[in-house]
Amino acid sequence: FSLYIFLNPSETITADKYFQQINEMHQKLQWLRPALVNRKGSILLHNNAWPHVALSTLQRLNELGYETLPHPPYSPDLLPTNYHFFNHLDSFLCGRCFRNQGEAETAFNDFITSRSPEFYATGINMLVSRWQKCVDSNGFYFD
Repeated sequence: FSLYIFLNPSETITADKYFQQINEMHQKLQWLRPALVNRKGSILLHNNAWPHVALSTLQRLNELGYETLPHPPYSPDLLPTNYHFFNHLDSFLCGRCFRNQGEAETAFNDFITSRSPEFYATGINMLVSRWQKCVDSNGFYFD
């Protein structure tokens, strides 16, 4: 399943907004994949941006039973989405011009729906090997 929420051009992510998004994610997971929500030890990987680590966010994740994977302050080695998802998204959008936010959102939706489940699994699986490399190098950057 995928969940993405577009902000208005003048909007920024805040702890309150992220809190709402966590609730939306959890509700969608309950509806589409109850086994994931009901199992012990569901893990959420998100970066350490302030809204993601605000006390209210961490408390809500704990209430919902999610474990968060610790994320170093800046770790390009551990961001497979930057190298997998966004690299492919960049190629997909290359050369396109959008007249408004709606066109950009439609293009993003087209990209999301054009990818197979294996595409997303590959990106997640890359994290496992990159995380192990980070552990093996005692947290030092390796790429």
